[in-house]
Amino acid sequence: MTRLPLRGRLALLTALAVAVAVAACATVSWFLVRGQLYRELDGRLRAMTSGPPAGPGMDDQRPRGWPDIRDALMSCGASPVGETGARFPTPYVIQQAVTVDGKGCVIPGRGALTVTGTDARVAAGRSPSALHDGDGVDAQGAKVRVRVLTRGYRGIRADGSPYLFAVSTALPLDEVEGPLDNLALLLVAVTAAGVLLSAGAGLMIARASLRPVDRLTGAVEHIARTEDLDTRIPEEGHDEIARLGRAFNTMTRALAGSRDRQQQLIADAGHELRTPLTSLRTNIDLLMRSQDAGRELPPDTRRRLLASVKAQMVELSSLVGDLLELARPAEGQPAREAVALHEVVERAVERARLRGPGLAVDAEVAPWFVRGDPGQLERAVVNLLDNAVKFSPPSGRVRVRLDGGQLTVRDEGPGIAPEDLPHVFERFWRSPSARSLPGSGLGLSIVARVVGEGGGRVTLEPADGGGTLARVVLPGRPVRPD
Repeated sequence: MTRLPLRGRLALLTALAVAVAVAACATVSWFLVRGQLYRELDGRLRAMTSGPPAGPGMDDQRPRGWPDIRDALMSCGASPVGETGARFPTPYVIQQAVTVDGKGCVIPGRGALTVTGTDARVAAGRSPSALHDGDGVDAQGAKVRVRVLTRGYRGIRADGSPYLFAVSTALPLDEVEGPLDNLALLLVAVTAAGVLLSAGAGLMIARASLRPVDRLTGAVEHIARTEDLDTRIPEEGHDEIARLGRAFNTMTRALAGSRDRQQQLIADAGHELRTPLTSLRTNIDLLMRSQDAGRELPPDTRRRLLASVKAQMVELSSLVGDLLELARPAEGQPAREAVALHEVVERAVERARLRGPGLAVDAEVAPWFVRGDPGQLERAVVNLLDNAVKFSPPSGRVRVRLDGGQLTVRDEGPGIAPEDLPHVFERFWRSPSARSLPGSGLGLSIVARVVGEGGGRVTLEPADGGGTLARVVLPGRPVRPD
């Protein structure tokens, strides 16, 4: 079945399900009809064997066909007495007497029956009657399957002594088994027709049901062939196929967005790398031409060129490091290492004081432990402080507070325009007033990524009295977790 196409499997499964259901219904119907036919046959047997009241030589009810039964018992040595009455009027009924010792007394012209242990128990008085299937021979000597009703009686011999006997009356099962055989053939034919019809209907239903899947398959093959992520599947309805189409469209939109962001990152990185590389090449070319021409540059000029080369190299190294950080794949699960955030903030404050010797960096930190990567968290806090140092005036003040899992960094710089706030965490984005300052525009993007991976949030907002307030909230606790 695994080699069949999906349509074939659905059609086959539908046919199998219908076949099982139809077969179960047919089987139940056959048994119900069989039971009804047997009940009718048993009723006829009971009606046939209910005889008139007892007469001479009988202690209780007289069996029907008593004259023939009496003759059969006499032939078996039972010596019954009693008046002669009407004989059994139904020629196709098989009837015989059974003595107390289990011997069958054949009635001439009534066929013969195979005496079973059940019949013998009835004749011995241990059971009043018995109803069962059996074997017999009809009046013409042909073997037949019969339905047998055996009833027990008590009689009186010619010498006046009582005796027990039973009478077995049987009807052929042909009138039951014949209709049952015909019914079985009819049910088999109906089941086969139902299976064929269900297979055809299942195939048509499978084709209709899988038509959206065919469209989805065609779209996937088209994307695999052309890499056109703008392909969309019609989103119709609310069933599972429609959900699959919507999920596929969401996936292609996400892939298209990821590809666009990747291309934009490459373009922005190329743009940002072009400036330091161009400056480096210009300065190095100037130094090499002066050396090749044999004309040494003035010491001050040479020193400025080398300082510029060093600054561009530092900027280039920082940009490459930021790009590598952003290119790092997102973690599927947050890091489980316990990190003392207050110690990370203290180290970052010391680095900020070295980078801004003319600034006052005030820090108030309370113990707070989070789970994450220590290096990434320190890089994020350093980026926040570097941003505050870069935009602070020469004699300004930077205030750092960590309390209850909330880290705030406030500077006294020019602040951020309201229209620029939605873009501050975008890659390579820099406000018009900051484009002349050093930096790649990736620092806040790294902060947003690290904080987001730690389950926190980061925001920038205008501070009261001027400047910018950066606010970072990270989940954790004031004591180190076990």
